[in-house]
Amino acid sequence: MFRSDLFAGKRFLITGGGTGLGRIMLERFVELGADCVICGRRGGVLEATAKEVMAKHPGRRVDAFPVDIRVATAVEEMIEQIWATGPLDGLVNNAAGNFISQTKDLSPRAFDAIANIVLHGTFYMTNACGKRWIAEKRKASVISILTTWVWTGSPFVVPSAMSKAGVAVMTQSLAVEWGRYGIRLNAIAPGPFPTEGAWARLNPMKDDDGDRYRARNPMGRVGKPGELANMAAFLMSDEVEYINGEVIAIDGGMGIMGNGTFSNMMAYGEDDWRRIREQIQSTNATDKAKRT
Repeated sequence: MFRSDLFAGKRFLITGGGTGLGRIMLERFVELGADCVICGRRGGVLEATAKEVMAKHPGRRVDAFPVDIRVATAVEEMIEQIWATGPLDGLVNNAAGNFISQTKDLSPRAFDAIANIVLHGTFYMTNACGKRWIAEKRKASVISILTTWVWTGSPFVVPSAMSKAGVAVMTQSLAVEWGRYGIRLNAIAPGPFPTEGAWARLNPMKDDDGDRYRARNPMGRVGKPGELANMAAFLMSDEVEYINGEVIAIDGGMGIMGNGTFSNMMAYGEDDWRRIREQIQSTNATDKAKRT
């Protein structure tokens, strides 16, 4: 089904589309004929990605919008600007934040740092697009990137697990409420797909991926980015528009094997957690310096 004109005439928005899995999905959509919009907090990264992707795919258009999706008014202003140049046909809620921590060490500010992106930001984006689609009587598709923790929970990533579970319920709720308008919502629950940004905070001890997942995943490996991109393209396609309200795992069967992604950390001592905190703080400081 992945023919080169699958998304001809379509325009999709990907949050967090400048790097990581967001960029992988962006490139797949463009390969299949779509024009796209990407947004995130790092304007320079977004612009560079847009230029690189358009250079690889002449004739396709990728627009970039710096935005903090935690701010509802900023989201509304961005969506208004996007619509001024043409409506969207789909939204991928990919932007997220996460880090490893013992829950007892979390401050309210640390919890909000994750929940404001994953839960609040995802709702702001979805509702801003949805109300316009409804007003215009326009069919559309929304995909949200979750995790298998929405079914099992997970230690040491409680803010993310709680927030993504909320997005899963939003997906199911709006699939019913908005289905009559031709707007469908689905979600993908990936297992481990290593990316530079996420892995610095979720694998701060730099455990060897091969050893770590060989015994803990039925397929003995982590996910390949293209596999997730193909799943997103499949769900976004009009050819499967009867799929609505689903959360689909893509994790090699790891989620049903009986051990959570971070369950091995139950054996960590306080010195291990101190080193984890220091490593994550160093990563955050480096990222902040890049943004400034």
